[in-house]
Amino acid sequence: MSRKKLQKLTDTLTKNCKHFFRGFDKDNDGCINVSEWIYGLSVFLRGTLEEKMKYCFEVFDLNGDGFISKDEMFHMLKNSLLKQPSEEDPDEGIKDLVEITLKKMDHDHDGKLSFSDYEQSVREETLLLEAFGPCLPDPKSQMEFEAHVFKDTDEFNDI
Repeated sequence: MSRKKLQKLTDTLTKNCKHFFRGFDKDNDGCINVSEWIYGLSVFLRGTLEEKMKYCFEVFDLNGDGFISKDEMFHMLKNSLLKQPSEEDPDEGIKDLVEITLKKMDHDHDGKLSFSDYEQSVREETLLLEAFGPCLPDPKSQMEFEAHVFKDTDEFNDI
């Protein structure tokens, strides 16, 4: 398979996943090695709910401290929500959304989300898996990726 074709397929799979690199780069060395790439694709394409929760949490934990803070929530929501023309300050609406999210998901009431808080919330309502923005491929992109990659496995013999 040519580099150009692989890049196009990867772009298709990750087009809505702005921070997928952070979730794939497990050792935080700024590079995705072969095993990280294979594991990441495994989670993307066939991951269990548990694996997807861990992946999404790592993506949402912007500073890697093991928690999703109010600032991280604000940043992610601000970047993922569509801006609507209004007289209201859009940041105020996002701050309100962060507070509503904390009330719903912060089970230990410490003002931030631990993995335990996040996991409990997602198990109660799976729509919260991508509460702070898309970080997994949508089903259409996933099916398109698989159809191209698995239709002719002989193409991989050229790699």
